[in-house]
Amino acid sequence: MTNISSLASLSNITRSEGDPKVIRSGPSSRGVPDSLAKGLGWFSLGLGLTQLLAPQRITRALGMQGKEALVRVYGAREIGSGILSLSVDKNLGLWSRVAGDGLDIATVMTALRPDNPKRDNVVVALALLVGITAVDLIDAQASTTRHSRAAGRRRSYRDRTGYPRGIKASRGAARDFNTPPDLRHAPPLAAVSQRASTA
Repeated sequence: MTNISSLASLSNITRSEGDPKVIRSGPSSRGVPDSLAKGLGWFSLGLGLTQLLAPQRITRALGMQGKEALVRVYGAREIGSGILSLSVDKNLGLWSRVAGDGLDIATVMTALRPDNPKRDNVVVALALLVGITAVDLIDAQASTTRHSRAAGRRRSYRDRTGYPRGIKASRGAARDFNTPPDLRHAPPLAAVSQRASTA
């Protein structure tokens, strides 16, 4: 039995009787970099909201009390990057995340001072930031490559077809077609053409 995606099933419910049904959905045009960009965008929004609403928890955990205003500014920047990463300008959003990661690492490194009792937390935070930066950088590069096109280069659509089951399977598919009752009284096409030519 053909696997039908949940969205295809929902779209079939809204189709009138006699309308063609979706048998299966084709491959998505969204690639891995786009899916990852979407995930990173939502992550940015969540992190940004946390930085805006609870900066004290972050500064306390890292021994950076007094930097709450800076954490809020970084939160607003993170939300902006998240919105861009979820938009059609995802490349701009991803590269802004990479730049923001650099700022985050530089800021958190200031907490590595010897007298900071939360120094171990700072090391863990830096390791996480380096990992996230690597993911952001890889995805930004992949997304830029995927969505950039050299000047003058045309897109090729040779692998696309309007026949999901193939041309051979489509031949003769309308043999059992019955003219709907509301079209049975329409004048033959030849008569319509003849009237148009004499007018």
